[in-house]
Amino acid sequence: MEFKDYYKVLGVERTAGEDEIKKAFRKLARKHHPDVNKAAGAAARMQELNEAYDVLRDPAKRAAYDQVGQGVQGGQEFRPPPGWDAGFEFSGGPQSAGDFVDHSDFFEALFGARQGSARHRGAGPAARSRGQDHHAKIVIPLVDAFHGATRTLTLHSPGLDASGHVAVSERQLSVNIPKGIRAGQQIRLAGQGTPGRGGEPAGDLYLEVEFEPHPRYRVDGRDLYLTLPVAPWEAALGAAVPVQTLDGRLEMNVPAGSQTGRKLRLKGRGIPGSTPGDLYVVLEVVLPPADSDEAKAFYRKMATELAFEPRRDAEVAR
Repeated sequence: MEFKDYYKVLGVERTAGEDEIKKAFRKLARKHHPDVNKAAGAAARMQELNEAYDVLRDPAKRAAYDQVGQGVQGGQEFRPPPGWDAGFEFSGGPQSAGDFVDHSDFFEALFGARQGSARHRGAGPAARSRGQDHHAKIVIPLVDAFHGATRTLTLHSPGLDASGHVAVSERQLSVNIPKGIRAGQQIRLAGQGTPGRGGEPAGDLYLEVEFEPHPRYRVDGRDLYLTLPVAPWEAALGAAVPVQTLDGRLEMNVPAGSQTGRKLRLKGRGIPGSTPGDLYVVLEVVLPPADSDEAKAFYRKMATELAFEPRRDAEVAR
């Protein structure tokens, strides 16, 4: 996927203010709108202009786009890193039928779940309306989902300053992480969105949870996967081996004759819930190094005394 330089699309500098961006878009839209331009590429060009304007007119999208695109040139191969948008507050809900909704894969990769606009619609400053909801992604340690926790989180709230440039303010919130929360679920903080108008209540803040990468565990819903190294004799003869779980240390029986890739299930040892997940331990047989004369002699003895041909099945299959 190629990185899209939205500033280049609209022909403005990265330091451009709100009015300059709006002026550039309107000028190009008058030129390329399919209603007035019958050239073959007019519709595609208009789609590109709309997409660029959709991002650069919205303070939250623009601030996030500027951060993820630092040092990246238009046309370069690009993949957004995991958790790139964590902590950014986006306001507004899904797009209305009147908004432009046909976007590129690049846009969808960045903002697919947050296509709402930060604009306020209404009759005027005195209009009565409930405040907009805000949405943000947070990245938490896996252990917080296992035990529950209280975290102080810093959220970035982009807006426009008096000159129409994006300014990012920060606020800190104390958030209770419920025990058993899964990746993709949301935590609702009532009244932490945009203040309401005319005495109406403020909107809410929805925090979408994502887990930090864990050095040992892979997460699938409520299930956890752990790769466990075992010695050849433990795999061949069977053994009780220690396993360090998120809930403490326990012993697990490795059946005799196990091979690398064998999956053992520890029921209910995954992420807690009304139906807790399971912990799947995947065995990896690890060979001792032949780094001494004694070790080399032992391996040679195994080679001569054990009737073992590891490629027998492969030879038959051929």
